[in-house]
Amino acid sequence: MDLPRTPSFRLDGRRALVTGASSGIGLGAAVALAEQGAQVVLAARSEGRLGQVCEALRAAGFPAEALVLDVADAAATATAVAGRGPFDVLVNSAGLARHSAATDTAPADFDAVAALNIRGAYFLTQAVARGLIAAGRPGSLINVSSQMGHVGGPDRAVYCATKHAVEGFTKAMAIEWGPHGIRVNTLCPTFIRTPLTSATFADPERVAWIEDRIKLGRVGEVEDIMGAIAFLASDAAALVTGTALMVDGGWTAE
Repeated sequence: MDLPRTPSFRLDGRRALVTGASSGIGLGAAVALAEQGAQVVLAARSEGRLGQVCEALRAAGFPAEALVLDVADAAATATAVAGRGPFDVLVNSAGLARHSAATDTAPADFDAVAALNIRGAYFLTQAVARGLIAAGRPGSLINVSSQMGHVGGPDRAVYCATKHAVEGFTKAMAIEWGPHGIRVNTLCPTFIRTPLTSATFADPERVAWIEDRIKLGRVGEVEDIMGAIAFLASDAAALVTGTALMVDGGWTAE
């Protein structure tokens, strides 16, 4: 009797691009992919911090390259991806949050968050897909969204708007690029302890609100998203596209 075999989570021989890779979720994603054998190009705006992260990865025995990149600059992003690609895996983790009551949202804040979270993410995903299509290669493109791409929250109207938009274009791209063997999904974490969320975790009222809604009774750590990233990138998720993988401790279950 021939038994079925679990598809491999290994990523040997594949090249991965991770943006927002100098800290937080992006850093965790880069490590997760490297642990599975991928050759990882880490992209971020901060050259100094990025160099430190790459050195740490190399010291741990993982190949790593640094790419200084502002994803909000669509033209520069397209040029960089064309010059370094094609990439078999993309983890788009670059993001921005500027929280305020919706009645107080400043146009400049709205524009800054949308420029990176929507426009930057859209054209980065497009650039990587173009490279794969031109090379006739399949791939896995992962947009780091949020549970806030599925629900709302106080003082987060702009952030929620951008992440809902990411969910929308991810589904549309998955439909268009499926015939090319390119999978496009979102990863939707709950509140994860990172530099981006430090101000939130410094507010006891916000922490109480968060812990009340996470059914598992604790906030997220970077390690909580790493297995999900490895899964979506690998052949273990070969039939997964156009969907959102919730890593939210049950926040959106109700």
